[in-house]
Amino acid sequence: MDQQKLTTASGRPYAENENSQSVGPRGPLLLQDYILHEKMAHFNRERIPERVVHAKGSGAFGTLTITNDITKYSRAKVFSEVGKQTPLFLRFSTVGGEKGSADTERDPRGFALKFYTEDGNWDLVGNNTPVFFVKDPKKFGDFIHTQKRDPFTNLKSPTMMWDFWSLNPESLHQVLILMSDRGTPYGYRHMHGFGSHTFSFINKENERFYVKFHFLTKQGIKNFTGKDADEMKSKDMDFAQRDLLEHIEKGDFPKWSMQVQIMPEAEARTYHINPFDLTKVWPHSDYPLIEVGEIELNRNPDNYFQDVEQAAFAPAHVVDGIGYSPDKMLQGRLLSYPDAQRYRLGGNYEQIPVNRCPFATTNYQRDGQMRVDGNGGRNPNYFPNSFDNIVADQSYQEPAWELDSNIAGWYDRNGEGENDHYSQPGNLYRNVLDDEQKSHLVETIVGALGGVTGPKRDEIINRQLCHFFRADIGLGMRIAQGLGVNVENAMPKKHEVN
Repeated sequence: MDQQKLTTASGRPYAENENSQSVGPRGPLLLQDYILHEKMAHFNRERIPERVVHAKGSGAFGTLTITNDITKYSRAKVFSEVGKQTPLFLRFSTVGGEKGSADTERDPRGFALKFYTEDGNWDLVGNNTPVFFVKDPKKFGDFIHTQKRDPFTNLKSPTMMWDFWSLNPESLHQVLILMSDRGTPYGYRHMHGFGSHTFSFINKENERFYVKFHFLTKQGIKNFTGKDADEMKSKDMDFAQRDLLEHIEKGDFPKWSMQVQIMPEAEARTYHINPFDLTKVWPHSDYPLIEVGEIELNRNPDNYFQDVEQAAFAPAHVVDGIGYSPDKMLQGRLLSYPDAQRYRLGGNYEQIPVNRCPFATTNYQRDGQMRVDGNGGRNPNYFPNSFDNIVADQSYQEPAWELDSNIAGWYDRNGEGENDHYSQPGNLYRNVLDDEQKSHLVETIVGALGGVTGPKRDEIINRQLCHFFRADIGLGMRIAQGLGVNVENAMPKKHEVN
């Protein structure tokens, strides 16, 4: 291999990279030692702001290969024909921990996809669970604060978490998933992914369908027990990163089956479950899974920071044939995610290679920090103008929304028709978990809820127990007994039941 000269960032070759200039061996350093200043100044700036959520992650490049024709639902070019391949980047992450936290913490896992399509980049930003803790974006920041550190102790606080969950029964569905073995997946290769939100498909006839995205692991579901996850934290805090990297590096490429649930637009108005409620799933008996394609991860990034740390996802980034829905959490994320990326990486974050659309982009955005694409050259920076031939293509127009009301008001997430927070969590416990998984769930909840401390301890525990009882009497009884709580005091009274 030919030798390369050591240079400064500006390209100037230099000879001394280990010793600073000084006035003699025991004298002070010289201000003119630019190499020292460049090394230290860059070192001081090596860390960009950490993601507020999903701080610690892993990622890889791969492809989506279409295996089934769904063009009757969507005109998106990514689905245009069976066999079509689209390059992608997939980032996995934990949600609540800092960048240095353990990969096996009990936590939801992020599942964020960036598809590099001919009509632009499509970001599908989801989790390894089909639901979430809250369904109104106003509550998101409050919820995340309870998963972080107490402002007084600077410690994680079970009291904060359970206080919030007990005051927000809509969280129960996700809480049961989190406290089950699904809350500690065996790395990233053995878990499902979900778009979680309700999105929309638009076909060539301009018809709209609502859609849920599912990514089913072809490696098989595999979870740690709570005990095994805790043991792994002491052995390898980076287990999921290592597992993903090493399997891809040796050619054992992980795969997922991409599938969708489709709901005709008209049915959304009358369906017995609010189809835009992020705390609910669509029963597969009503809307069965339809195969779309296969995702394969087959290339590790050459540089973690460049591609994984600087990867920026936003559910606002859809492409023609894929659109939004009235999902209130999705609506909130359309603004907050791009805003978070601009804060973290700068206004031109989409010019970073991992985020850059590999096809032509044409717009009138100019200037800002780290502009590296020519900045539009001498072309006009306003629209319309008399000098270029850029047009707004009306063939990409989406159909208008048919809204149920023109009255603006405050959304009551516990209002009539929105307040069944217990049926689906109860069904999850009774019909999905086997006896061993039920035992692990109860054991984990008892351990976690038992961590609540302070003068409000009994109030918080009893309030949360009421939610468990409403979901399933047997579940509530087992948790209450595990905590040594008097069941008569914890059972919800008839007048308290929604």
